[in-house]
Amino acid sequence: MLFAGDIVPDGIPGNMMKKGRDPLRGVSDILTSTDLRIGNLESVVSLRGERGRKIFTFRAHPVTLKLLKPYFEVLSVANNHSGDFGKTAFLDTLEHTRKAGFMTVGGGKNLRDAHQPLIIEKQGLRIAILAYNEFMPRSFEATSDTPGVAWSEDEQVILDIRHAIEQQRADIVIPFMHWGWENERVASKRQRELAYKMIDAGATAVVGGHPHVTQETEIYRGKPIIYSLGNFLIDSLDNEPQTRGWIARLEIDRQGVIAFDTKPVRLNQRGIPAFMPAQSSPCWHRGLAVPAVCTSASAAWIRPGTSALPAEPATPAQ
Repeated sequence: MLFAGDIVPDGIPGNMMKKGRDPLRGVSDILTSTDLRIGNLESVVSLRGERGRKIFTFRAHPVTLKLLKPYFEVLSVANNHSGDFGKTAFLDTLEHTRKAGFMTVGGGKNLRDAHQPLIIEKQGLRIAILAYNEFMPRSFEATSDTPGVAWSEDEQVILDIRHAIEQQRADIVIPFMHWGWENERVASKRQRELAYKMIDAGATAVVGGHPHVTQETEIYRGKPIIYSLGNFLIDSLDNEPQTRGWIARLEIDRQGVIAFDTKPVRLNQRGIPAFMPAQSSPCWHRGLAVPAVCTSASAAWIRPGTSALPAEPATPAQ
C-alpha cells in the first residue's frame, strides 16, 4: 500500500494539468510500485460554488483528475479544504472523482455515508480505509442530512474501527488522518493520544497529514504510526520545510504491517515533487522496536522473506 500527502491540483500544478502536462513524472516509478495507492485530495474539484471566507481556498478543474488517475485508486476528501466552495462544490467533487474512476473516503452525502469504511480486496486481504478531518472549520462536517467530511470524534472513530473489523470483517484497518498543527515538526499530544486509541481499538496502522511538514514516526504495540507525510503536490509553500514530503509504502499481510519505508520527495517552486534518493527517511520492519533511518540504498523496497533493512534499530527517525 502507498500513501501520499496533500495533493492540490490547483494553481501552477493545476494549470499544467489542464494543458495535459503530468506534474508527477518525477515520482511515477514510486507511485506505480504498489498494489494500492491512496492520496489526500486537498481541494474541491468543481466549476461551481462560492468561495469561502478563508485565507487559502483551493478549487481544481475536473480535467486534472485525468492526470492523477494513473497514480491513485483512492482519494481522501477528509480535510479542511473540501468545503472551500460550499456543499454543491463538495458534491461535485464526489461526482467528478467517481466518474474519473476513483474511490473516495472520509466524506459523503450524509454523516453515515462519510463514516463508512472503504473496503478493498487485494491479494486475498480485505482492507478497510477510514479517513477523518479534525482541523477547522467544522462547518465542513457531514450531518445526518447534509453532505460533508467525516469529523474526528474519538468515540465515533473507535466505533468505526470496530465496525470495520466486526461487521465488515476487515483484515487490515488503516485510518488516514488530517490532524495536527501547521508547520509543527513534532506530533502534538492530541495526535499521539488519538493514534494510541485507534490502535487499541484494532487499527493496523495510522497515517496522517495536514501540518504541511513531515513529522516523526513511531511504533506502538508493534504497529506503525506515521504522523504526517507533509506536502506532495502544492504550490502554496511558505517555508523550506514545506517543500519536503514523504511517500509512505506499507507491506502488509493478514497479521498487519510487515514493513514500511518512506520515500523523500522535494517540491520545487511550482509545487512539483521529485524523488530525493540521497536523503534519509524513516523505515521499519516487523521485529524492530523503533523505526530506523534509511536511504534508498539501504532500504530497497521490502518483499516478504527478505531483510534489506538494518538488523538492529537505528536512532528513531525525527
